[in-house]
Amino acid sequence: MKKLDWYILNRLLISFVFCMLLFTVIAVAIDTSEKSDDFVKSGLSSWQIFTKYYMGFIPYIWSLLFPLFVFIAVIFFTSKMALRSEVIAILASGTRFTRFLRPYMIGGLLLATILFFGRAYFIPMANTIMSNFRKTYIDKNDPLKNRSESACSTCFYKRVDSITYMGVKNFDAVTQKSGAFFMDRVRRGKLVYNLRAESVRWDTTKRQRKWIAENVVERIVDSLGERVTHSKEKIVRLNMAPDELIKDEYLKDKLTTPGLKRLIKNEELRGTEGLNALKVELYKRTSTPFTVLLLTFIGAVIASRKTRGGSGMHLALGIVIAAVFILADQFSTVFSTKGNFPPLLAAWMPNLFFTFVALRLYKTAPK
Repeated sequence: MKKLDWYILNRLLISFVFCMLLFTVIAVAIDTSEKSDDFVKSGLSSWQIFTKYYMGFIPYIWSLLFPLFVFIAVIFFTSKMALRSEVIAILASGTRFTRFLRPYMIGGLLLATILFFGRAYFIPMANTIMSNFRKTYIDKNDPLKNRSESACSTCFYKRVDSITYMGVKNFDAVTQKSGAFFMDRVRRGKLVYNLRAESVRWDTTKRQRKWIAENVVERIVDSLGERVTHSKEKIVRLNMAPDELIKDEYLKDKLTTPGLKRLIKNEELRGTEGLNALKVELYKRTSTPFTVLLLTFIGAVIASRKTRGGSGMHLALGIVIAAVFILADQFSTVFSTKGNFPPLLAAWMPNLFFTFVALRLYKTAPK
């Protein structure tokens, strides 16, 4: 690390912190104006709103816009260096362009590493704070999310294993008890076992936790015919915990990366469909840090060119590139979560495309 490296790295980090704080103030101001009615209805004080909501919202915004913060910071201070002919002086002294870019890549790698571990372990903690506040005080005022029981918002139909399917109606997360319950086993396309119960509950009174069905009717179908049995209670073996029967649209955001991997693995073993949203989230936790490194490189290459328009031209070009990148990222995510586009490709496709853009810009940059 030479004096040049420390100079550029110092400017990069200072500009990044400045951009992050500036955009955080703007994001909080906009979010506060949108949710002012919900905050008033909650009856909480300003300090309670800050601790119960914005302590989670601010890290969420940081993780969401982290690559954009880095990109704007790089363009901002590098264009100032180019305007003052500092870049020309550095290259005229015999410094190669690749050597000039080295402190940028060191800073980008440092920030990418921070984002990687943050999204894997710390940002989910912040998302938990924010999502708990949303579910308690905001979602209840949303008619699209606050559905009545007639819409069966607490009904579940799941595949337990390769041959077993279960359904439960009106599961209560507090009492851990449900309404009507059924379980079917299907072999070679034929129903061989059927269980119906008025309710099912999670029993935690003993060491061996288990599900207990009440007022049970069992039907067993085999070569001898159909046999029907009735019982007051019956232990039901389900490889499923009560928290897995709670619909949580924020679940993927609250899980750490190891927890998200375990969830995907368990759901795949059960044959659950529609896991693309979880997989895209998992792959983005790796692809987004690479985006930071990629946008750092692109920003340095663009802003190091001295232009007549100065910083304004660099910032305008940077905003256009960032907008195209965000659109490509959103399109690929929607195609994957709502369609059959491969999740891994959806998470990495914008990076792959802009890698070629970065190489093209590097070839045409004045060195």
